[in-house]
Amino acid sequence: MLKDSLLSIIKSLEGGNNLGEPVTIVGASKTMPVEDINEAIRCGLKVVAENKVQEFRQKYGFIDNSARWHFIGHLQTNKVKYLVGKVDLIQSVDSIHLGQAISDECVKKKVTQDILMEVNIGGELSKSGFNPDNAVEMAKELSKLPNVKLKGLMAMLPHVEDQALLVSLCKKMRSLYDELKSDGFDFEYLSMGMSADYKIAVQNGSNMIRLGSVIFGKRNYEEKI
Repeated sequence: MLKDSLLSIIKSLEGGNNLGEPVTIVGASKTMPVEDINEAIRCGLKVVAENKVQEFRQKYGFIDNSARWHFIGHLQTNKVKYLVGKVDLIQSVDSIHLGQAISDECVKKKVTQDILMEVNIGGELSKSGFNPDNAVEMAKELSKLPNVKLKGLMAMLPHVEDQALLVSLCKKMRSLYDELKSDGFDFEYLSMGMSADYKIAVQNGSNMIRLGSVIFGKRNYEEKI
């Protein structure tokens, strides 16, 4: 099932997004056993991601090293040290304070870390991220930090049935991404869209999607890592 699901998704994205840009599939492997993650990599998954540092640390070293690691969850500053130098991209940078902590750790380790700026595009109180109204200013601040490279934006869309609202929010994120890119930011990624809404996201400018259940199946929270 995993193989068929993943290959079907890969095939459906062969033409890229609505702008013709290639779409990067990130396998959100939360609670998934190492065996399933490695099977997905053998089937063509090139990026895997965790959203809890503890789970990343438990799996790191057991995952096929042909895949790249991303971190996509809320990150506390005191856990930055466990990711810097090990993950290719930290997608969930939601404050200048966190960006500074990542920068400090990078300087300490003499490495450079790629990051995305998380934008709370839906204005949801339950979600973290920068306010889209001052995202341009905040992006400029993040880009000044030593040993950190801001490579794009990340957003979590609201869990709603209103398709028109989702389309509108996707277009706002793409507009912000394009604005910053035209201002000279070295952007590559607009990470937007998960299992329930990735098709809408891809049709409206996303070039990176974070997929869990549509690849791995329903999560089993009793599953041992």
